[in-house]
Amino acid sequence: MKKAIIMIALVAFATTSLKAQTTTTTDNRGKLTFGVKAGTNYSNVYDSEGEDFVADGKFGLAAGAFVVVPLGKIFGIQPEVLYSQKGFKSTGTFLGTNYEMTRTSDFIDVPILISIKPVEYVSLLFGPQFSFLMKQTDDFTGGSLSTSQQDEFDNSNLRKNIFGLTGGVDFNIDHLVIGLRGGWDVKNNDGDGNSTTPRYKNMWYQATIGYKF
Repeated sequence: MKKAIIMIALVAFATTSLKAQTTTTTDNRGKLTFGVKAGTNYSNVYDSEGEDFVADGKFGLAAGAFVVVPLGKIFGIQPEVLYSQKGFKSTGTFLGTNYEMTRTSDFIDVPILISIKPVEYVSLLFGPQFSFLMKQTDDFTGGSLSTSQQDEFDNSNLRKNIFGLTGGVDFNIDHLVIGLRGGWDVKNNDGDGNSTTPRYKNMWYQATIGYKF
């Protein structure tokens, strides 16, 4: 975490210094803008139940649109709508059989971010995120799991509306926006608590590149 913070600070400093030395532009921090972006999530889960449940991270797609609404020169609001793939890889035992599973969960994420812009080229972002689960796919390998056993394990009693928190930094280089984020769910996935799947919360890191119009 300390290395990541230091790296982000160095990138921000280098970007700001380069702009100050090579160009002279109008400060656009008070300007309403919108854009599109795409990139990747690296996601995993935490707070999992079950001694036999072991989760590893996986990559997924992230893409969508955003609007930058200024509230003066320093502060603003940045709502976004993103298609976001999250999930995990897991190993364990089910009915005495060893298995490996990759879960891919397709979400629509709507973060509502507070933006702090200490300089024109850097935006610090943090706020709540509302996620809606559209689709979930489990790929099993190993053992002799039947379709009925898979259906039992993949219980449909899952929470589809999930509240979370996310934050990070955007580097604004002319029309380009390079974004680095991290986020985590506040609520578990298991609906009313009766799901036979392991209880968990999503967590993810996100890197995107966007274009502001």
